[in-house]
Amino acid sequence: MSQGLATRLQPCGPVRDGEAARRLYERVIEAADAEGWRATLDAAWGALLPVFAASPYLAGLARRWPDHLRRTLESEPEPRLGEILAATDALSGSPDEAKAPLRWLKAELHLLTALCDLGGVWNLDQVTGALSRFADAAARAALRITADDWRRRGRLISAPDDPRGPVPGLFVLAMGKGGAFELNYSSDIDLSLFYEPEVLETALSEGVEMQGFINRLAQGLTALLAERTADGYVFRVDLRLRPDPSSTPPVVAAPMALAYYESVGQNWERAAFIKARVCAGDAAEGADFLKALVPYIWRRSLDYQAVLDIQSIKKQIHVHKTGEGLEAAGANLKLGRGGIREIEFYVQTQQLILGGRDRALRSPRTLEALDALTKAGHVAPEARDELRAAYIELRALEHRAQMLADEQTHLLPVDPERRADVAALAGQGDLATFDAEIERLLVRVNARYGELFEGGEDLSSPYGSLVFTGVENDPGTLETLARMGFSEPASVSDTIRSWHHGRIQATRTARGRELFTRLAPQLLTAVAKTGAPDAAFRRFAVFFAGLSAGVQVQALFLNQPKLFDLVVEVMAFAPRLARMLGRRPQALDGVLDARFLTDLDADSGIVSQLLAEAAAATDFEEAMNVVRRQHREQVFRIGMHTITGRAGPEEAGRANTDLADACMRALAPAALKEAERMGGALDGAVAVVALGKAGSREMSASSDLDLMTVYAAPLEAASAGRGWSAETFYGRFTQRFIAALSAHTAEGGLYEVDMRLRPTGSKGPVSVRLETLRAYYADEADTWEFMALTRARVVWASDDGFGAEVTAALDEALRRPRDAVQTAREVRAMRDLMERERAPKGFWDLKLSAGAQVDAEFVGQYRQLMAAAAGRPLTVSTLEALKDDRVLADSWRIHQQLSQLTACAFEDKNDPDQEPSGFQQRLAAAAGAPDFDTLKARLIDLRLDARRAFDAVLPPISDGN
Repeated sequence: MSQGLATRLQPCGPVRDGEAARRLYERVIEAADAEGWRATLDAAWGALLPVFAASPYLAGLARRWPDHLRRTLESEPEPRLGEILAATDALSGSPDEAKAPLRWLKAELHLLTALCDLGGVWNLDQVTGALSRFADAAARAALRITADDWRRRGRLISAPDDPRGPVPGLFVLAMGKGGAFELNYSSDIDLSLFYEPEVLETALSEGVEMQGFINRLAQGLTALLAERTADGYVFRVDLRLRPDPSSTPPVVAAPMALAYYESVGQNWERAAFIKARVCAGDAAEGADFLKALVPYIWRRSLDYQAVLDIQSIKKQIHVHKTGEGLEAAGANLKLGRGGIREIEFYVQTQQLILGGRDRALRSPRTLEALDALTKAGHVAPEARDELRAAYIELRALEHRAQMLADEQTHLLPVDPERRADVAALAGQGDLATFDAEIERLLVRVNARYGELFEGGEDLSSPYGSLVFTGVENDPGTLETLARMGFSEPASVSDTIRSWHHGRIQATRTARGRELFTRLAPQLLTAVAKTGAPDAAFRRFAVFFAGLSAGVQVQALFLNQPKLFDLVVEVMAFAPRLARMLGRRPQALDGVLDARFLTDLDADSGIVSQLLAEAAAATDFEEAMNVVRRQHREQVFRIGMHTITGRAGPEEAGRANTDLADACMRALAPAALKEAERMGGALDGAVAVVALGKAGSREMSASSDLDLMTVYAAPLEAASAGRGWSAETFYGRFTQRFIAALSAHTAEGGLYEVDMRLRPTGSKGPVSVRLETLRAYYADEADTWEFMALTRARVVWASDDGFGAEVTAALDEALRRPRDAVQTAREVRAMRDLMERERAPKGFWDLKLSAGAQVDAEFVGQYRQLMAAAAGRPLTVSTLEALKDDRVLADSWRIHQQLSQLTACAFEDKNDPDQEPSGFQQRLAAAAGAPDFDTLKARLIDLRLDARRAFDAVLPPISDGN
C-alpha cells in the first residue's frame, strides 16, 4: 500500500449517513479490481466516511471515477496537484476533443482539494491556491486550444509557439478571488479579456475583421470551460468585469479600456483591479496594461468618495440579496452581514484610500493586505487577529456548503438536515452549537466592519431650522444663524445658497451638491461651536471655494465628523493652517492616514516612510518634492495636535524638530549625489550641524533652520569629474542642500535656512573644514558663538565615523577653561546689546520680552558653558539646562507653550488681544490659567520673577565696570 494521502487524512467530523457511505464503499471496491486497492481504501475509510456521508457531490465523484479516488489516495498531494496542472497545460486537440479530459481533470482536482481540505492536510491558503492554479491552467489550455482551432481554419496565422502567446496581443486577466489566488471551491472565475489592436492585427489573416474574430474566440474559450456536458463543467466564466459590460463587446481593445478607466471609471472598478493579474495570453501586453492602470487604481490624492461608494454597494447587497438577519439558517457567508464581503471591504476600502501613498498596502490578497494595514498602524492587532480568524473560518464554511452539491452557493442551508451536513464537514455534530457559533462569528465580523463606518450625519441642527432652497433667504434660517453667533446672517445664508446652486467648483456636479446638502448643517453647527463663527466661516469659505474637486473632501468630512470639527476649529483659531489648506488642500491627505491622531511622541513610522520615499526618488527634484509633500502633511498634523491641545510644548518642539531632522536626513544625501553628478565624486566626508532651536529640538511651526556644514578631505583632494577642490565641492553640496530646504517648488517650500552661526559667519566659506572649525573655536570665537554652540548637534553625516568626530570636536570646543565671573559678564553684555538693538514688539513678544524666552535661554546657555568647563555632562535642552533655575524654567515652558500655539496659528506677528475669545481661552488653558485676563496677569508676574532670577545669575553691568 502506498504511503500517500490515504495515511495522512484525519476524520473531519461525525458520520451523517453511514449506511449510504458503506454502500458507496462496496460500489467503489467493485469498480476497481487492481491489487492493493482495498487496503488503500480501508486505510483512508475512517476519514472518507464522514465526507461521503455528508456530501453527495464528493460521493458521486468517487462512485463515478474510482480510479481518480485511488490515484488521489495513493499519491502525495503536492506532486499529484503538479501532475493535474501539467496534464491540463498539456491538453491538445479540438475544443470538442478537449472538453471531456478537461472536465475529468477538474473532477480530480476537486476530489484532491476536498480531501486535503476536509482531512486537515492543507490549510486555506493551499486550498485556494490549488483551485486558483488549476483555474489558470484551464484558462491557458482553453485559450491555446481555441486559438489552435482558429489557426487550423486559417484565420490565425501566428506560430503556435509564438512567445507572445497563443494569440499575440490578446491577454486574459484573472480578477476577483482568482486574481488573488483565493478562489472558493465552486467559484465562478472572473476573467477580463483585452487586446492590443496593433499587435493582434499582425497575427490575423488578411481580411479577418479583428473585433468579430476576437469576440468569437472569447465565446469559444468560455464555452470550453463553462458548457455543461455529461462530464459536468470546468468553471462558470463571468466576463462582466470589463468596462461598461452592457455596451461593450466581450473582449475590449486595451486603448479603449484605458480611456474608459481614466475618464469614467468607478470606484468599485478600482477595487476590482486591486486583485487583477495576467493569467493567460500575451503576458507582456498584459503587464503594460496593468502598469498603465496603476495611477487609476492607486491614487495619491483625496478619494474618500471610495468609502461612500463601497459602503453604498454593500447596502444594496443587503437590500436585494440577503435581508438583515444574523441567523445561521440561510446565512449568506459571503454577502450577508458579518460575512466574507465585509472583511474584504474592511480591507479594500482602506487599501483604496491609503494604498496610493503606501505601496506596502497594495497586496491583492485579503489576509496579506490586512497584515500590511496592521503593520502600518491602520488596523489594531486585535482587530486583525479577530478578522483573520473569522475570514479563515468563513471561507472554510463556504467551501463546505459548496461541497455538498458543487453549487456556487454562499448560503448555509435553511433545511436543518442539510445544514447539519455542513456542520459535520466542519467538525461539529451538534446543530444548535454549530448555529450559535456561526451567529457569534457573524456578529463579531459585523461589529468590526461597523467600526470602519460608524457615525452617521444628521441633517438638522440643534440651533434651529436651516433651509437654503429657493431664491430668497428663509426667515427661520436667518434666526438660526443669528443664534449661532453670526454677525451677518444674511451674508452667510447667501453664501450657502450660492454653494447649493453650484457657484463654486466643489458643488458644480450633482454629486458635489448632494454631499453639500448633508455637509452644510454640520458645517454651520461646527462653526458655531468654535465661539468664533465669523472668522471660522470666512476662512472655511476661502478654503472651500479654492477646491478643484470638492466631492472627495466633502465625503471625507461626512465620514469623519470629529475630524471635520477639528478642521473647522483650525479655521477659527489658526489662520496659518487655514491658509495652508486654502492654498494646498492636499495637506488633508495626511488625515486619511490612521497615524494622523497618533501621539506626536510615538513612533508612527512616518519619519522612516519619508526617508524611504526620498531615497527611492529618481532625481534631486523628485526627492525635493517627495519631502515637501510629506512635510506639508506633517506640519498640518503637528499643528492640529498643538492647536487642539493634544500636544504640549516639549512634545510639539520635538515633533517639529524630528520633522526637520527627517527632511535634512532625506535631502542631504540627495544634495550630495547632486554635487557628485555636477562635479564628480570626491574622497572626503561631510556633516550637517543644527544649532538654535533646531539644535535644541525646540522648534515651532515658524522656526528657521540655523545650520552649518563641516567637512574633511585630503588637502590636495579634487573631484573626479571637474577637479573641484574640497572647498568648492562641499560648498556646492551646501548650496544644493540649502536650496533643497528653502527653494519653492511646485509642491511648496520647507524652511528658511540661516548659515550665519558658522565660524567666520557670512564672510567665510559656506562649508567649514573640520580643522578650521577646531582652530577657530580654539583661538578666535567670541562667547556668544560658544553660547550658540551649546545647542549644536550633528543631524546627518555622510560617514558615521566622521559624524562622531565632528560631535567630539564640538564638545572639545565647548570644554575650554572659563572664568565664571567674566563669562557671566560677557553673556549679560550680549543680552543688554540685544535689548538695545532688538527691543520687544509689545506685550506678546514671547521671545524678547524681559523675563521671557531669551532670558531663560541665555541663563541655560551660561549654565552649559560652565558645566562644559567643569567637565560635567552637557545637554542641548533648555529645560534640562535650567534644572537649577526653577523660575526661569517655568517661564520658558509657559512662553514656549504659547509660542507653539501662536506659531501654529499665525504666519505673521499677531496680537492675541485682537483674536477671538475662543482662541484667547485656548491660550489661557495652555498656560493653566482659568481665563485670558488671568493669563495676562500671570505673565506679568512670571516675567518679573524670571527677570529677577536672570539678574541673580547674570548680574547687571554697572557703569563703573
